[in-house]
Amino acid sequence: MTVHSKSFVVIAFALLVAGCAGRNTHDLLNRTMVAVPASDIAATHEIFVATTRQKATKDPRQVFDGDRSLTTSFARVDVTVPKSHKVGMIERVRGSANSNPAKDFTAKDVAFYADAPQFAKAVGADIAMRGDRALVFVHGFNNGFDDGIYRLTQIAHDTKYPGTPVLFSWASSGKTTGYIYDKESANAARDDLEATLRMLAKTRAKSIDIVAHSMGTWVTMEALRQLAITGDRDLHGKLGYVILASPDLDVDVFKKQMIRYGKPDKPFAILLSADDRALKLSSLISGDKPRVGDYGDAADLASYGVSVVDLSQTKGGDRLNHAKFADNPILVQLLGDRLRAPAGLASDEPPVQLNNLGQGLGKAVGSVAEIVITTPFKVLTIATGG
Repeated sequence: MTVHSKSFVVIAFALLVAGCAGRNTHDLLNRTMVAVPASDIAATHEIFVATTRQKATKDPRQVFDGDRSLTTSFARVDVTVPKSHKVGMIERVRGSANSNPAKDFTAKDVAFYADAPQFAKAVGADIAMRGDRALVFVHGFNNGFDDGIYRLTQIAHDTKYPGTPVLFSWASSGKTTGYIYDKESANAARDDLEATLRMLAKTRAKSIDIVAHSMGTWVTMEALRQLAITGDRDLHGKLGYVILASPDLDVDVFKKQMIRYGKPDKPFAILLSADDRALKLSSLISGDKPRVGDYGDAADLASYGVSVVDLSQTKGGDRLNHAKFADNPILVQLLGDRLRAPAGLASDEPPVQLNNLGQGLGKAVGSVAEIVITTPFKVLTIATGG
């Protein structure tokens, strides 16, 4: 590839991936907030946060910005969801407009924790109160702190997740031109995610589930690999689901990570899509090497003990087709519904569970959809209609 063509690819990538976050500002807190009746609010979600971002000083409304910190900071953000909310969407105010909780996702309170023990006490109490479950979400490339907060709120709300939502927010720049910076930030955050998972495992949590998106899957796989190296790959039996959505991972690197990690004992799923435009461009930037999230050989991936859900025929919510896992949140909802009995999703009966998952996803898409699910045991092709 010539220098000129490489430059073109980078520019095209920067333009197209704008849909990953799609905002010029990353303010979480608005200047003013419209007062609305309580009846206009569907729910308030407490999102616990572990982050490797610096606390925002230039614009405190961002709360945490895109600069890296050498230590992990901890917080809790309370977010309201409007009663008018539609499943799969994140309704939020744009620019400097006033936030209207009757129409928009709105962050209303932020609490900071002085250190890890204080955070562990608070998140542990919440986990115990909600039924001993925790969902850790790791966001992707080009995400500000606000993007991660609102996406996890949407997932927790739409899936009716029964446990405690925890955002692990690594220092993405939140800029379309920051791909290399973000990759290095992801590298720098893997120890912090490992430590956060170990912290959660010391609480009363019985199941710690992980949903990671895009470049966040790199941070996740590295943390899991490090846990495996220390002989604690399942967090003393507390690791639940691992869901890698649209993984922006080199296929060969992923295979080496899985060889070190070993074949999973708990449900471990990869959600991929051949029409993921963001990953096509990521592949070009990465030397024209395939990414896991649009890899064409599901059986090859499944041979490492994972289940592969091919969403290529399903409808995405944006032109990049890079966030189908959340645009069609029934996928995560069905997995969340089974968290009450995670052992039931172990490797003895995956075909039945995955068949239900495919049927539910087809209904959520609202049109004829073919879901191809490749497991270490068999291949299921499910045609469903809305």
